[in-house]
Amino acid sequence: MFIQTEATPNPATLKFIPGKPVLASGTLEFRAADEAGSSPLASRLFGVDGVAGVFLGQDFIAVSKSDPIAWQHLKPAVLGAIMEHFMSGAPVVGTEPAAGESAGLGAEDYSSDDQEIVDTIKELIETRVRPAVANDGGDIVFQGFRAGVVTLHMRGACSGCPSSTATLRNGIENMLKHYVPEVTEVRAA
Repeated sequence: MFIQTEATPNPATLKFIPGKPVLASGTLEFRAADEAGSSPLASRLFGVDGVAGVFLGQDFIAVSKSDPIAWQHLKPAVLGAIMEHFMSGAPVVGTEPAAGESAGLGAEDYSSDDQEIVDTIKELIETRVRPAVANDGGDIVFQGFRAGVVTLHMRGACSGCPSSTATLRNGIENMLKHYVPEVTEVRAA
């Protein structure tokens, strides 16, 4: 089994591509070992000293490390854990995710009067933003729209990434303002 790795814009996160499907659909984020109970893969990865977060996409695994650990020391152990998991035949997710794993973002916040605007914002995020963000080992999820302000939740490699603010302001905000004149600002949740 050959597992490719890719750097992400977040220096604390590497993207691992096992060449096999990881999730059938959607994404899952685990920010701590005690959240990973539903995922044998995430549990195995949290067993590696220095792993601080695991984000599962359809064809990749983004792993975040704690600060003092260098990737040159951590990467071989993470590769080994991923390889062992896939060779074992165990499922990536064994049970339904616990509250907070797949959703955990809370209810979307917007007025029903803004439904048409929100639908347009969601479509733009789904078709133009999410694929690019997934290439960087992360995800972005619509959280709300109030008084012209779009709130988005950054996940995976995007969460805590030094360039995420620039991505929100210069990329996503400018695009949404162009297509949806009612948008005045984009903020991270």
